[in-house]
Amino acid sequence: MNNALFDFRDAIRASGLEPPSVIDPGKRHRFPGIGKRNGNTAGWCKLFDDGLGGCFGDWSAGLSEHWQARQYRPLSSSDKQAFAIRVGEARRAEQFQRVTRQTEAAQTARSIWQQATPANNQHPYLTKKGIQGHGIKTHKGQLVIPVLTTEGIHSLQFIHRSGEKRFLTGGRIAGGYFLMGDFNKRRLLIAEGFATGATLHQETGYPVVVAFNAGNLKAVALAIRALYGQKDMVICGDNDHATPGNPGITKATEAAYLIGARIAIPTFNAGEPGTDWNDWYQSRIGGFR
Repeated sequence: MNNALFDFRDAIRASGLEPPSVIDPGKRHRFPGIGKRNGNTAGWCKLFDDGLGGCFGDWSAGLSEHWQARQYRPLSSSDKQAFAIRVGEARRAEQFQRVTRQTEAAQTARSIWQQATPANNQHPYLTKKGIQGHGIKTHKGQLVIPVLTTEGIHSLQFIHRSGEKRFLTGGRIAGGYFLMGDFNKRRLLIAEGFATGATLHQETGYPVVVAFNAGNLKAVALAIRALYGQKDMVICGDNDHATPGNPGITKATEAAYLIGARIAIPTFNAGEPGTDWNDWYQSRIGGFR
C-alpha cells in the first residue's frame, strides 16, 4: 500500500497539483487547485481502499484524471470493467458534492450581497488603484464583487484594503464574470481582474467583462460571445513577463482565438514591474483611447 500511496501522490504532482500530506485510502480529500493558495478546495483526490487505483482532479482547471497502480499481472477484462465502474462512481460522488457546495455557497453569496452596502470610492484599494467602484459593494470593510452568470450570483470575490483577494469558499467561479458599463455599445472588452477592468472602462468608455483570472478567460469569452453575438470583442490580457510561459498572454490568446476576438496586451520595459493594464496606466498616467 505504501508504494501505491507514493505512486498516487507522484501522479497528482505530475498534473501540477500538490497533494495533501495525508491520503487515507477510501476517503475523498480536498486541497488547493493548481496555483491556488492554502484554503482553496478546487483540488480533489480519492485513492481506492485497496490501493489499486484512484482518481483526482481540479475543478477550477477542468482537470479530471484516473490512476491505476502498477500490476505484476495484466488485468482481466472483468477487472478493467470493475475499475472503470469505481472511477465513474468516484467522479459522480465528487460531482454531487461539488454541486451541493456550490448551491450552498450561492445562497450565502446572495445573502451577503443583500447585506452589503455600495462601495465608497475612497476605499483604500480603490484609491490605490485609481479606480471607482462601478457597482461593487463593501461588507465588513472588504470590497465585494459578485461572480455572475445569466442565472444570477454564484459566488463573491472579496478584496481587503491591503489588496489581498479571496473567493467565497465553495462557490462556482468557472464561467462566472462581473459586468460594468453600457453593453449597447459596439465594442466590449474582457479582462482578468476588477482593477484592470475598471481602468479599461474608465479610460476607454467601453463596457468591460471581468473574468477574475486567466484560467477563466476561455469559459467567460464563450459565455459573452453567446450573449452578445457579433459585437466587436477585445481580450485585454495580462503580461506575466516574469512568469515562465507567460500565462497571461497564453490564456488571453487562446480565448481570443476561440471566439474570434482581438487581443490587447500591455508592454513593459525590461525589469519594469507590473503585469496588467492598471499597472501600465499607473506607470504612465495620461491614459489611452
